[in-house]
Amino acid sequence: MTLRPMLTSRRLTHLARLTLSSLAVAALAACAQLPEAPIHAQPLAANFAGQARLDHQAANAPAPALDTWWQGFHDPVLTKLVQRALDQNLDLARALARVEQARAAAQGAGAQRLPQIGVDGQVVRQRQSLKSPEGELASAFPHYQREQTLQTLGVGASWETDLAGGLRQGETAALAEWQAAEASRLGARVTVVAEVADAYFRARGAQARIAVAEAQIHTQERLLDLVQDRFEHGLANERERAGAQAQLLQARGALPPLRTELAQQFHRIDVLIGVQAGSEAAALLATAAPDISVPALPADITPAELMRRRPDVIAAERELDASQARIGIAKAEYYPSFSLGGLIGAESLHGALFSPAAFQPQALIGLHWRLFDFGRIDAEVAQARGARNEALVQVRQRMLRATEDVENALVSLAELEAQRTELAQEISARQAARDAAQDAYLGGELSLIEVLQEDRQLLATRDQLARLQSERERAAVAAFRALGGGWTPSEAGKQAS
Repeated sequence: MTLRPMLTSRRLTHLARLTLSSLAVAALAACAQLPEAPIHAQPLAANFAGQARLDHQAANAPAPALDTWWQGFHDPVLTKLVQRALDQNLDLARALARVEQARAAAQGAGAQRLPQIGVDGQVVRQRQSLKSPEGELASAFPHYQREQTLQTLGVGASWETDLAGGLRQGETAALAEWQAAEASRLGARVTVVAEVADAYFRARGAQARIAVAEAQIHTQERLLDLVQDRFEHGLANERERAGAQAQLLQARGALPPLRTELAQQFHRIDVLIGVQAGSEAAALLATAAPDISVPALPADITPAELMRRRPDVIAAERELDASQARIGIAKAEYYPSFSLGGLIGAESLHGALFSPAAFQPQALIGLHWRLFDFGRIDAEVAQARGARNEALVQVRQRMLRATEDVENALVSLAELEAQRTELAQEISARQAARDAAQDAYLGGELSLIEVLQEDRQLLATRDQLARLQSERERAAVAAFRALGGGWTPSEAGKQAS
């Protein structure tokens, strides 16, 4: 009679020791979730190589705030279009939906670390079969009832202790992915704003060039009429008449590509502001464009500051954080995991569910440990480390791409400014030549044909200036985009530095 209690006591003691040993091993696992090695950032120069070009930029307007750089052009139509795109653009709506999904995933990952409590209840009404094994056995007893009602009710709780830190690392990864999605949304905002401004200035450039082309056609028509009149009076030959006619056809042939460009940019703007192509942009840009002065770029921004402004770099850094946390998730599988559970409930077949006799509590301690899996955990850890290394390379690549974008933008803007200055001087010289030809014509020294020829050359130069002005405005847009302009840091409070 005394042997059985002694065996039971020894078994309990052995089980307790085993449990304490497992807990000690699992406690050590928490220490294994520290970062494996510091991640060194890509070294950056103190300033951009093209900073000297920016310092000598002849800007007609001061540098606007990067958050709302488009307002620096002082164009109310552009400002209106950008605001409508921010409110209605479908790419931004998709990006916001992805942020909401990532936020929900982060909330779910955090909830996995907390206890779960549930209530379950059931009432089953059944007629027992007399041919079933239970029915054949029970029907032999007196007062057997085939009509049965089974009632169950319970309140259960469960909790995974997460001693190895796998759930904690999962929450960290989900939070980093949420922040990456938010940074990608800000990147989409930067892109949409820049696309609207680019399409707007391309449309304005096409409008200006169409006006010049129409003036050129009018000049060529007058020139052809004069040459035709001289030809009919024997004062011009067939070569001169054919040449004037070819110049007129050439001027007319320049209109269809410009009209196509204008229509395409109208359609592009419509889609960017979230409406059907061909519905609103043409009416919004029907008024003449104001005199646009290209604002200067901020002269104090550095490569280090650029990395804090570029949403694509921020997103890559958050993805790197998530991949680092996934290494911890994989390494947590080396250690045991414990789960605790409990149920307070009642079960009854003949009513009286809330009576003491129906009370049915349960308790559970679960253990899961992948002791022998033939290297599967090692493979998972190696895979997670490979993903981390890939994410690190992506961060460095995006940082280099960001500096490339800025350097290209600085060079383009500076060179276009220099070209615009030269072209403005050429227009002044051609205007002076045209005025001199006009005076000579009034004095009888030159013919009207020579005056019209000067008009044609002046208009051709003005067409080049209109094209160059559009390219210069678009280069400024590309520069602000490269600098990460278009979002306010206070609006991105979800991002972690």
